[in-house]
Amino acid sequence: MPIPLDYEERVYAGVLGKIIGVYVGRPFEGWTHERIVKELGDIRYYVHERLNKPLIVADDDISGTFSFLRAMADYGSTWDLTPAQIGQTWLNYLVEKQTILWWGGMGNSTEHTAYLRLKAGIPAPDSGSIALNGQVVAEQIGAQIFIDGWAMIAPADPERAADLARRAASVSHDGEAIYGAQVVAAIESQAFVEPNIDALLDVGASVIPASSLIYRLIADLRDWRTKYDDWHDAFYRIVANYGYDRYGGNCHMVPNHALIILALLYSNDSFQRALEVVNTAGWDTDCNSGNVGCIMGIKGGLAALEAGPDFRGPVADRLWLPTAEGGRTVTDALTEAYEIVRMGRALAGEPAPAPKGGARYHFSLPGAVQGFLVEDSVASRGAATLENVAGRGEGGTRALAIHYRALAPGRCARIVRETYPDYHHDPAHGYRMVACPTLYPGQTVRARLVADEANAGPVTARLFVKAFGADDALETCAGRPVSLAPGASEVLSWRVETPVGSPVAWVGVELQSPVEARADGTVYLDWLTWSGAPELSLGTRWLHAWVQAVDTVIAERENTYRGRTTSVRLIQNEGTGLLIQGTRDWQDYTVAATMTPHLARSFGVAARVQGLRRYYALRLTVDGKAQLVRELDGTTVLAEAPLAWELYQPYRLELTVQGSHIVAAVNGESLLEAEDAGPLSGGAIALLIEEGRVGCDDVTVTGA
Repeated sequence: MPIPLDYEERVYAGVLGKIIGVYVGRPFEGWTHERIVKELGDIRYYVHERLNKPLIVADDDISGTFSFLRAMADYGSTWDLTPAQIGQTWLNYLVEKQTILWWGGMGNSTEHTAYLRLKAGIPAPDSGSIALNGQVVAEQIGAQIFIDGWAMIAPADPERAADLARRAASVSHDGEAIYGAQVVAAIESQAFVEPNIDALLDVGASVIPASSLIYRLIADLRDWRTKYDDWHDAFYRIVANYGYDRYGGNCHMVPNHALIILALLYSNDSFQRALEVVNTAGWDTDCNSGNVGCIMGIKGGLAALEAGPDFRGPVADRLWLPTAEGGRTVTDALTEAYEIVRMGRALAGEPAPAPKGGARYHFSLPGAVQGFLVEDSVASRGAATLENVAGRGEGGTRALAIHYRALAPGRCARIVRETYPDYHHDPAHGYRMVACPTLYPGQTVRARLVADEANAGPVTARLFVKAFGADDALETCAGRPVSLAPGASEVLSWRVETPVGSPVAWVGVELQSPVEARADGTVYLDWLTWSGAPELSLGTRWLHAWVQAVDTVIAERENTYRGRTTSVRLIQNEGTGLLIQGTRDWQDYTVAATMTPHLARSFGVAARVQGLRRYYALRLTVDGKAQLVRELDGTTVLAEAPLAWELYQPYRLELTVQGSHIVAAVNGESLLEAEDAGPLSGGAIALLIEEGRVGCDDVTVTGA
């Protein structure tokens, strides 16, 4: 099928609809309809503040949807992607008992059960089968809540979308759960070109067996819609015929799928109305609302999200995807939309889009702010507003307008973007935050700014970051100021430096007036991006910013005779554990660490880490070898040499990656080399320990 002409915009609307739906329903997930009505009334907007909860949260519905979809890109964007490969993606990105899933235990949490099957070597689809896990476990809701991305990479092709949904869902689910997922995926796929709800339901029902329970449920809901004008009447029919009392487990597919169909049928083609129905009805509100929001977003485009209260403003495109790839935890709706678009276009044999030369923040679709906010500080509070505008970027593209006002001595307008999240753990559901910064000392930040021609005078602009300094207090570090005359444009460039090379929490642009008089005007941020290898010495203040996919991490005393270096102990009880730092866009660099084994089957350093099962590593093994390995759907030894290492002795390990060339050194001596061209072209660094304990000092990353 040809890609729709407005593909990018509808994908973006679908992603926004998904995250908005989740954020609306998340604060009261699991409540009954009666409790919702009594305590909150009809849900027509966000209610998080009334329940003293944050709006932007780490949530399985969002994390799983966009993280499991990475299987398609990781395996070459082919229609031949298998359930087993999607299962491998689970093992690569999930940090056990930390990320994405509700880790409720074998036979209790469907996804945790499937993960344990995969970990034990049982591939998908057996990992999610009724034969292995039983019908109740296999037919819970998870198959449906993670499915939206598979539909968006197959626009206007519902049969293929349903087939992808079957493969993805079968990693953890079976039976009616897969049918529900296929219906949602088919509806979303067809929604790119079909606005009529009845026609969409016809398509959804066409991809599953007429003998299935989900098929019958949809038929019943459509019949009830002809009989009842009030959605409440149809809802009580659902409670009586498909309610929680009829289906076992913690959160069954069938009742919640019924609420999705209910919301679509009674939406009156309104995004807000659909969310109102599905959230006021209750049960698994964030899951159901996320699916409904995605469907209505794709169907109506960005205009549908604007036809009511301001759902987009408070969200500002922000979302978090905590996985073993910690450098991608902090992201935004436009970035994830373009990731989906690249997969969809690759599957269609079309080139991947790269707006504004591949800039990280490019604001290329209407309303996009990509997580930028006006800094809430004494100096800048109330000094600016943000607006996505057309025609102000280079070549007539969209840009982010910074409307500043009342700039006078001591005042500035600052806009900021989070690069490391100030969030850790949701104790109610166990959705932990693991993350690395996205921007690092040593990298070069660049941004193109354009001053409005109607500005009364020049404005001074500079790039800055806020990084963790002493006692983890945030300190501002800034680049050289540049004066922008009315109508002028400038590309600002700055190599980031922070206090003792500490983690960066925010990046931003600051505007100041160079004159004494009060100043008002507008500067347009066309794009902002960064590149290059970091220059890091990873001491104590970095510990909280690693992805800790290792059983135990213990920070020991400061080694004063080594300056700022801190000794860290890694302990792994079974298998291989990784302590990961960095982002996938790191390409050519050297990682080095001094490692002292106390007990180990193997230990070492890794480069171009793309999760727990995709990386290069230099490791020393218990049988007296130094090995250069590629971990990618199994372990490949690229080179090895004998090395009789000893317990309790320090070893300086260095691994350099430059293009396809890989060099490993031990104690300053180049020991191993290999050439390897493949998918591991970029990635983070890691410290490795296999079944034992190792001390680590002097961890550094430098340009190759």
